[in-house]
Amino acid sequence: MADLSDFPITQRWVPQNPDILQLFSFPTPNGVKVSIALEEMGLPYEPHRVTLSDADVKSEAFLSLNPNNKIPAIIDPDGPDGTPVGLFESGAILIYLAEKSGKFIGKTAADKAHVIQWLMFQMGGLGPMFGQLGYFSKFAGSEIEDPRPKQRFVDEAKRLLNVLEGELAKRDWIAGDYSIADMAIAPWLGALEFYGTKDVVGFNDLTHVPAYLERFNARPAVQKGRNIPDRNG
Repeated sequence: MADLSDFPITQRWVPQNPDILQLFSFPTPNGVKVSIALEEMGLPYEPHRVTLSDADVKSEAFLSLNPNNKIPAIIDPDGPDGTPVGLFESGAILIYLAEKSGKFIGKTAADKAHVIQWLMFQMGGLGPMFGQLGYFSKFAGSEIEDPRPKQRFVDEAKRLLNVLEGELAKRDWIAGDYSIADMAIAPWLGALEFYGTKDVVGFNDLTHVPAYLERFNARPAVQKGRNIPDRNG
């Protein structure tokens, strides 16, 4: 049995099976990237529900694994050198899991470069810009009377969606074959529904992006992984 005692987080979120990968997460766009990837790759794992409350993500236990106090994070008891490894940042976790499983990161070095390129597009652009759009549309930022902050992110969201629209006119998946880049991008497209911003960014005026999201959501591993961990505990 793997010894995870060097990870204080396991004292609060106690593994039932420490020999398999431990996922500490919540079903947000960033969280479900990893649960979907684990389902797609067929890697055994144990999910732990970490809510977005300060009591969880800013707890000493969680900060011991992720000092940036964001989900998701993982512990792999079977790390690359045979010892346990802990990781945070969803993009880094996706790359790690793809390399561990040998799946969804391309067949050649050039393929891999393109997959990571589009993964970084999501990490540096789509996620942060859509997240800010949500803040100014649904959350506290919606109370700001000045329309310019929200409009800045509406415009940027439209631009990013048009980048995707142009690329997806050429192929079914963003980097060629289905990959971790799709697992990163598509959940954030789905967030537009949650934020109530599909109309303002013209989502339904597009052709290829909505079809892409439908293809993604139809995958059995996506349908399972998008609800892990159980939001309601």
